[in-house]
Amino acid sequence: MTITIASFDATDTAAIEAAYHVGAAANDADVPGYPPFCRRRFEAKLRHPFPGIVTLWALARLDGVPAGYLALDLPQLDNTDNATVELAVDPAYRRQGVGRALHEHCLRLLREQGRKRVIGMAVSALPDGPARSGAGGAFAAAMGARPALAEVRRRLDPTGVDQIALEALLTGARAHAEGYRTVRWHGLVPEEYVADVAYLDGRLSTDAPMGDLEWEAEKVDVERIRNTERALAARGRRQYHVAAQHLASGRLVAWTLLDIGPSADWHAFQQITLVDPEHRGHRLGLLVKGENLHHLLAHEPSVRAIDTFNAATNSHMIAINEQLGFRPVDGWTDWQLTI
Repeated sequence: MTITIASFDATDTAAIEAAYHVGAAANDADVPGYPPFCRRRFEAKLRHPFPGIVTLWALARLDGVPAGYLALDLPQLDNTDNATVELAVDPAYRRQGVGRALHEHCLRLLREQGRKRVIGMAVSALPDGPARSGAGGAFAAAMGARPALAEVRRRLDPTGVDQIALEALLTGARAHAEGYRTVRWHGLVPEEYVADVAYLDGRLSTDAPMGDLEWEAEKVDVERIRNTERALAARGRRQYHVAAQHLASGRLVAWTLLDIGPSADWHAFQQITLVDPEHRGHRLGLLVKGENLHHLLAHEPSVRAIDTFNAATNSHMIAINEQLGFRPVDGWTDWQLTI
């Protein structure tokens, strides 16, 4: 058997098509019940990268047949010693050296780029959860990576939410949120709020538990927010936001985001939820997340599943999510390899 690896870019439509099919096969095999591997998102990652990210791509062939791909993200605005990696092998061609060959290619690229560490994610089963292959984690360990952050994916079926109980939660939250009001929008952040959103977004990498990940605070400003919005629009993402505004200062001090992709109108991701540390203790996290459920479903009535990821140690956010009805599905580990 012969394994060859070749770089490709946004102009190589044949390689993009081959890599997409590898990713779709791996997604279906490794995470049953997950949304389908989105073609538009995949192609936009090549043609419309997120701001400050350069991605190096490679396609592996086994005896001439596409069998795996590598996408190596190199941050340019911060974390310039780091990289994140997506390495996928078609289940039909696993355990034949394709993953190891892609890993060795990845190491060469990292050294050429002067990066000191690389981070990738792998799924695993929870004790009472559905079966999951442990191959990704086993591969990462065999390549010398170390588990740096344990996360859990939780899912909510909004059709099963007890609306009376939810309203009781929101009523209680509003009673603790005197001096604040909620605002909501769909799509682009309104100009009057974008500076506050940039500040809150930038806090994520310092406020959220990061375990042993060596990841510095990200530099988020208005320009980066706007460029991120353009990249998300190219991916076809539809976004729903609710924020809490501090009436005395006029600032947004809490913010949450739900979004939906073009390939599965039944599925949404609960993305960022942030509360400024100076304004915690007023149940603002619960308030904005609960109200955003109503906001989303008013526009997207087909949604039947909402997924969220939390660090296993993030007890406060987990408690909020479980109050809303999110339940554990599987585990995810951020593996970190120091070069």
